[in-house]
Amino acid sequence: MLWDKGLAELIEAARLLRAEGRPVHLLLAGNPDPGNPAAVPEETVRGWVGEGLVEWLGHVEDMPALYRSVDLVVLPSYREGLPKGLIEAAACGLPLVTTDVPGCREVVTDGVEGLLVPVRDAKALAAAIGRLAADPALRARMGAAARAKALAQFDERIVIGRTMEVYRELLGERV
Repeated sequence: MLWDKGLAELIEAARLLRAEGRPVHLLLAGNPDPGNPAAVPEETVRGWVGEGLVEWLGHVEDMPALYRSVDLVVLPSYREGLPKGLIEAAACGLPLVTTDVPGCREVVTDGVEGLLVPVRDAKALAAAIGRLAADPALRARMGAAARAKALAQFDERIVIGRTMEVYRELLGERV
């Protein structure tokens, strides 16, 4: 669990939603990485749990089971490559809330597969989470679109095929 994944904003969004009388049940998966300078200290996570802001799951082996147990997935990251977690959640038919940064915006088109929010904007994050939490039909529509996009663009056969095309092109072979 890293600060760069937007955890401070996620916690602030949870506080904002609670203050508005719209508390959400947030699950936080992952372990602190004490060797990483961007790691969230375990005592900080335990403090959030003590405040009733999140349920901390620690390391999760069975991500498909976790995805089946939730209504949406949130990744308010400051920067990403191509986030595997968003792709997996999309493939499971979940609507997504993430930041408008390269990588994340390749997985989510705002208003289609989920909602994009500005980086480090807890108010916008709270609004997006609250919007999806309150609208099951919107979640279903965005989740279906997310699954369709994941299958059409991120299936491993497609990705491997595109990678092989790049290798052939770089090696001077005809594709």
